[in-house]
Amino acid sequence: MPRKKIINIADIQFDSQKDAIKFYKDILNDYNVGDEISDEDFELIYNLLKNHPQSSDKIGCGIEKIIVDRDDYNNKCFHVIRKDGSKENFSYLKCIRGESNSFTNFSIACRKAVEDDIKAVKEKYFKDNANSKNKVKCQESGELISFNEAHVAHRPPNTFSVIVDRFIENNHINTVAVEYEKKGTYGHKFKDKDLEARFREYHKKIAKLRIVKAKRNLAGSHLARVQQQRKDITID
Repeated sequence: MPRKKIINIADIQFDSQKDAIKFYKDILNDYNVGDEISDEDFELIYNLLKNHPQSSDKIGCGIEKIIVDRDDYNNKCFHVIRKDGSKENFSYLKCIRGESNSFTNFSIACRKAVEDDIKAVKEKYFKDNANSKNKVKCQESGELISFNEAHVAHRPPNTFSVIVDRFIENNHINTVAVEYEKKGTYGHKFKDKDLEARFREYHKKIAKLRIVKAKRNLAGSHLARVQQQRKDITID
């Protein structure tokens, strides 16, 4: 039986990566979006940030405070507010696990390639279907949800990861050799704009989308067969 990998973050030792992830996830979940973390937790999270592969870039000119906010995909995460007023998010998972592998980096760029399409799908669905309180029905549970509660989900088995994987296979892409450019605070984009455009078109053809409640989407409880159904949403 393989031995668990001991994780050391500052003066705290965790018996496994799983234990470390749970510890910092629990701290994150103790706060609401917009909250500044306490002085006690600041020391813990600042020491965690030092383990980030780009820690010096994240810290920059120095940190004034750390807050909990959402990223571009509506996930809660830690954000640093620097002494010059600038703001940047960071992943506690990357601080623990280290740098992403080539498939993950490729997937992030793929998601950036289609984020405007995904945003347009969500906005159009709310425009066409929202009630007087600007809520729509979750397409799986029927529960009324607000814009901020809603996620655009890829209906299995064609999840986003599967779509990316098939695109890589069909186009014989060596993900290790792909180059990226940094754009803004969140994520990165492909340097090769033709590659970006080709993935966007492929995604548009194959993706079957639903508007679902965020927690339901993350739990994967909307599993279904992939045959076209009346309530599936496609990208125009």
